Amino acid sequence: MKKSLHFQYQAHYALSHEPTFEEKEVWLVLHGYGQLAEFFLRKFQPHDSSERLFIAPEGTNYNYLNGFSGRVGANWMTRHEREVAIANNHVLLDSLMEKYLSGFASLPKVKVLGFSQGAATATRWASQWSGSIVQLILWAGGFAEDMKLDLAREKFGKTKILMVMGDQDEFVTDQAILAQQKMLFKLGKTAEELSYSGGHQIDSELLSKIIDSNA
Repeated sequence: MKKSLHFQYQAHYALSHEPTFEEKEVWLVLHGYGQLAEFFLRKFQPHDSSERLFIAPEGTNYNYLNGFSGRVGANWMTRHEREVAIANNHVLLDSLMEKYLSGFASLPKVKVLGFSQGAATATRWASQWSGSIVQLILWAGGFAEDMKLDLAREKFGKTKILMVMGDQDEFVTDQAILAQQKMLFKLGKTAEELSYSGGHQIDSELLSKIIDSNA
């Protein structure tokens, strides 16, 4: 008989700086498959400031990237016990945001960026989160197909959505793009679409433009 046990669990995340709780913006940035939060955060560190805090949670599933030794990466879920992983992700992200946002006397703007697998995780979580998100950036990824549309339609009603992809990204197919366009239609949303010359990666120049345009 297979059963489940609830117990206290330790998860990791990285911060761009120790918060003063006077920041005007809080960015939640979710890494892709096989990455680690502390290294993913380095892409955003140049934009850290007294008014902008970046929080990078780390997926709680780990695996060796090649064979049975060497570099280790994290992921948000696999097909095995997928629903449990999704529920755990929601608890992790809810708890992390509560930990930091509760310290603000005046709530900052919350912006969410999900890269690759982190994009689906971000949309799935954000669509049910109790807080407000002013901007959602889906980079080399898109909305989770199993997102609850009624909740998402209401939650993202006033959220600005950006969809970013490289023109040489081997993981972004025409079929995937069409699926995302259909999802936007179901949500009653339009998205600003941005592209760069490159593959499945965070382009530093375009990232700078996105962040600075909202400064």
